[in-house]
Order: sequence, then structure tokens, then C-alpha cells
Amino acid sequence: MDKIAAGVVKFQKEAYAERRDLFERLAEGQSPEALFITCSDSRIDPNLLTQTDPGELFICRNAGNIVPPHTNHTGAMTASIEFAVGALKVPNIVVCGHSECGAMKGAMDLDGLRDYPHVREWLAYARAAVLISNRKGADLDEKERLNLVIKENVLLQMAHLKTHPYVAAMLSAGETKLHAWVYDIKTGEVLAFDEAANDFITVAEHYKDGGPGLISSAIRNA
Repeated sequence: MDKIAAGVVKFQKEAYAERRDLFERLAEGQSPEALFITCSDSRIDPNLLTQTDPGELFICRNAGNIVPPHTNHTGAMTASIEFAVGALKVPNIVVCGHSECGAMKGAMDLDGLRDYPHVREWLAYARAAVLISNRKGADLDEKERLNLVIKENVLLQMAHLKTHPYVAAMLSAGETKLHAWVYDIKTGEVLAFDEAANDFITVAEHYKDGGPGLISSAIRNA
């Protein structure tokens, strides 16, 4: 904890002092550019990855960047999505998976998680992504299959997002857009799902010339 505590002191003396105006504005409220849903993995830093400032991303994190389909059961993800989309009116929603995702490795072998019943139940929300990948990638080796599961899981969670009432309403009105990303930790590359290509391509290519960045019919049905 010494390093973490020292970091807080350094933040207060340096980073906060240098950007006091920003933090004073943020104290009055927030208007984030995106709801950013990603994995809890400690190797992922959304603000570093996107080079954004405090206040620009409304971040939700959990094992496997999972979005449970909407139900009447109240959960942390459901409540956070409802607030970000319904109250904050975020114009973009990003689901960002990542390479070597331990959660997706677990989802591929749920029987191996018997000692972790809550983790096992949570990762069952990615089961369809595993089944899709097993069918599409029957000839792939283990690493290639994992990479496919990671991508299919992002698309699956996009489909789950559309079951949430505020998301469905905002999408119907053209007031928010969905973005499916996969981040490669080793190379720093970020891929985005492109509807026209029906595949993941680089973020630079996908968003060139103000590209649409919109996912609609191509995402998986829940």
C-alpha cells in the first residue's frame, strides 16, 4: 500500500494542483462522452487507453465485460446502464474486451470453476459466445479459439445491451451509438467491429473520416 498511498499524495500535490480548474468544473457535475464497459482486469486502464480526462468516460467494470440481459432483478450493471443512458444521456456506449482475458478462459471451462460458484454463474452470461466460437472455430487451436471467444463475447454483450429499455429507446431515436472493441495488451492495438466489413478492424480504419462507429443489425441477437 505504500506505493498507492504515496501516489495519492503525489496526485494532490502535482496532478490536482496542475488541473485544479478541471476538477472544480467536475465538482459541479458530469457529462461523459461515453459509457465504457470493460473488464476488471488490472491491466486495462480505460483513460490511458483512450487518452481521456476525468469526466469523459462513465466506466463500468466487471469480470469479462459482461452485460446481463435486462430483467426486473436489480443489479449493479443494470442500474449503472440505466443511469448512464437514461439520466446522463451518454451519446456512445463502448464494450471493450481484451486479449488473454482470464474471464473468457473461465467461460470456456465453466466446470473448472466449481470452487467459485458466483464467478461460474456470472460467466454463464458469456456461454453463447463460447458456443458460437466452438461452431465457427472448430479447427482453431486453443489460443485462436480464445481470441474468437473474446470477440464473440463483446458482440454478445452488445446484444444484451439492446434489451435494456433506455438503451433500446436511445438507439431507436438515434441518440446513442454502440461500439464493440477488443484491446490487445501486448501490442496496444485496439480493434473495432465494423458492420460493413462484418469483422473487427483497427480503430484508426473504422473511425477514419468520421466513420459511423455504429453497430446495429450485425450484433448477435440475445
